[in-house]
Amino acid sequence: MDAVEPSALDDAGAIDEHAITVVLADDNLIVREGVRALLGLEDDIVVIGVAADLDGLVSTADELVPKVVVTDIRMPPNFQDEGIEGAKEVRKRHPGTGIVVLSQYDDPEYAISLLAEGAASSAYLLKDRVGDGNQLARAIREVATGGSMLDPQIVHALVAPVSDDAELDPQEEELLRQVAEGRPVKAIAAAQRTTPKAINDDVEELFLKLARGASAGRESALRRLRLLQKAIIDREEQGETLSRMLPGGLADKLRADDGAVDRTERLVVTVLMSDVRGYSAIAEHTDPTVLAGQLDQHRAAMNEAILDAGGTVMQYVGDAVMAVFGAPFPQEDHANAAVRAALGMHERQAALDERWVTEGRSPFGLGIGLSTGEVAAAMLGSAERYEYTLVGDTVNLAQRLQDLARPAGTTVLSDATLHALGGAWATEEMGVEKVKGRDTPVRCHRLVVPVPAAAVTADGGSGAGAADMAGSDISRWERDR
Repeated sequence: MDAVEPSALDDAGAIDEHAITVVLADDNLIVREGVRALLGLEDDIVVIGVAADLDGLVSTADELVPKVVVTDIRMPPNFQDEGIEGAKEVRKRHPGTGIVVLSQYDDPEYAISLLAEGAASSAYLLKDRVGDGNQLARAIREVATGGSMLDPQIVHALVAPVSDDAELDPQEEELLRQVAEGRPVKAIAAAQRTTPKAINDDVEELFLKLARGASAGRESALRRLRLLQKAIIDREEQGETLSRMLPGGLADKLRADDGAVDRTERLVVTVLMSDVRGYSAIAEHTDPTVLAGQLDQHRAAMNEAILDAGGTVMQYVGDAVMAVFGAPFPQEDHANAAVRAALGMHERQAALDERWVTEGRSPFGLGIGLSTGEVAAAMLGSAERYEYTLVGDTVNLAQRLQDLARPAGTTVLSDATLHALGGAWATEEMGVEKVKGRDTPVRCHRLVVPVPAAAVTADGGSGAGAADMAGSDISRWERDR
């Protein structure tokens, strides 16, 4: 590791945990050391590694995992776009890494290409201006927090040919500048306290105005702005679609790591399975529209409890819920987080049950199983449809433990989950239990917590929904409900 600037060190000589760590890549030694010296003047930024070519950039970033990569565009071996390609590879391996591209080229096409890959956490600056007003430091801070930045000279090159003689008012000029900077529509809308639709309408009207009687030169410039706008909108729409279709957090991972679809990860996680006790009997005697309303409220409450504890909701099937802690992103102390989620689910369901009983509706009583261990996590499916799937015995065991969670209000833990908790929660051993689908009996434990009063009125029979989630692949159901 290269020497670290003293300003970035704490009293013990370690890198300040709040410092923005940077890997700097440029084949020109003089430029590289000049930029390094410039950044050394900043108290909150530290260069932890340098590289002079594509392979060096990727390997150094792999070793040091910086918060931001600052890179030249053209480097060995071919002096084409190695810096951008290296930065893309770093981001693929370490999603969320900020990228600052330093370039001697003021052609807006380079900037448009960079932002089209995703405006978030990206900046494009000209080398001969990096020292102006600490511009480079500002760009590093911006991308480190998920923002973007475009060199003012590039913005001017995009805007000036379009706006000259266009008779724009100040509001239109500002909107045009923000489009040229590659700012997302939502960010512009938030700053102006309006809606994304209103901003899109304003942008369309602005482009129509600019296109009227445009010269050939203006038409070319306008086309570039259109390409930039389309790239940003496409990325936003893609993100919204992913967020609606995929479990929480996974959409962000896929946007940052487009190789995730083709990769299977081995992760140690805690899986949570819950099921409503006596659901079949409740369904038999409840109007379907009333039951649908209860299920909707139940799912919303369970989702809230799981997300509050940092978990990912994987699937709902009828009255059953499956969640995971430690995927798609690694999570420290995932077992304790899963216990907190289970307690929150019981509490929220008890509150729902209390209200439902006063309304003459049947309460839901929950049984929850927690299992900790290794799983294979992958996007499985076809080109038409993918699902984020966990495969392994840990998933199956969570379901079986859920079956043992009686009476309603009970949470049952695997032996591995108990050990992962490190004595943080009161439990009682249930002994060795023979469970369906396993040749070897399992030792399990009951979480010692008060049983919600409303829950104990629910039928203690087995719900069918969670059982449907068991099996070697959670995307398949063992039997029909």
